[in-house]
Amino acid sequence: MRVMSLARPGDARSAPLELRERSTRAPETNEVLVRVEACGVCRTDLHVVEGDLPERRSGIVPGHEIVGRVVAVGPCVTSLATGTRVGVAWLHRSCGICRFCQRGAENLCLTPIFTGWDVDGGYADEVIAFAEFVYALPEEIPATDLAPLLCAGIIGYRAYARSGIRAGGRLGLYGFGGSAHIVIQLARHQGCEVYVFSRGGAHREHALELGAAWVGDSFERPPRPLDAAILFAPAGEIVPAALASLDRGATLAVAGIHLTDVPPLDYQRHLFQERALASVTANTREDGRALLRLAAEIPIRTRTRVLPLASANDALLDLKEDRIRGAAVLVP
Repeated sequence: MRVMSLARPGDARSAPLELRERSTRAPETNEVLVRVEACGVCRTDLHVVEGDLPERRSGIVPGHEIVGRVVAVGPCVTSLATGTRVGVAWLHRSCGICRFCQRGAENLCLTPIFTGWDVDGGYADEVIAFAEFVYALPEEIPATDLAPLLCAGIIGYRAYARSGIRAGGRLGLYGFGGSAHIVIQLARHQGCEVYVFSRGGAHREHALELGAAWVGDSFERPPRPLDAAILFAPAGEIVPAALASLDRGATLAVAGIHLTDVPPLDYQRHLFQERALASVTANTREDGRALLRLAAEIPIRTRTRVLPLASANDALLDLKEDRIRGAAVLVP
């Protein structure tokens, strides 16, 4: 099979992924082999490729927004049959036995394994997944439309919940890429006013198309205080400005796995009056199932740019330089 593997982390401008041929291994005990139909390009992939996240394995294949079909199952797998359409996401598996897994917080597992970071991901023709951690997917929606839901959607959903926004409230979105263009649809479905902060003209246009009440620069003050906000951009320097735009009792949820340094905060201006700063860490399988149910109910429409597998470096560079409206998706 073909894979786009990372020989060593490097700037996306240096095209660090290499197209290689690898043999396909049979799935073991509780695994399934999935033939990839499409794989979304996530900002976490960019962090893996550029070394913002520490290297876990040499030659890793990125990608964790995977749509495909089961083509083989391990000897102990009874819940999935060959031909089943499934989604493979960031959380490859959790341990199931630590104190966090035992209380239902598998996103905080002490020894998690992640797709495209610890084990090879979906920038490939095929991928091995853990059967209990894949998602059943509908047949009628194109794979390229479903792929962004598997991380941008799931993490966006968890960030939305962590922000504490209520139906009809004022929600701020800092950065408007793959996750935010899904979250705005969740928020509008619940009657929220959405205020979008983005440095890019094309992203602002897209936000207005999707119903944003206001768009502005990342450091602008919105016309009204925010009841909640989500920071999608991996830029710590935005945190003080976002906190200063919150109303009393409001929360800023930071959705990224990587964030640059946050400048010093002023307690009175940024946190007093019960403003809160919260992080978002990975996801649980229930987050994924809830997001997929909502995606069908609303329904959520993803905006994608489809590229061949061999163009993974181009997709990552376009993501780095904010040239993608919505999400990029690779097709083997």
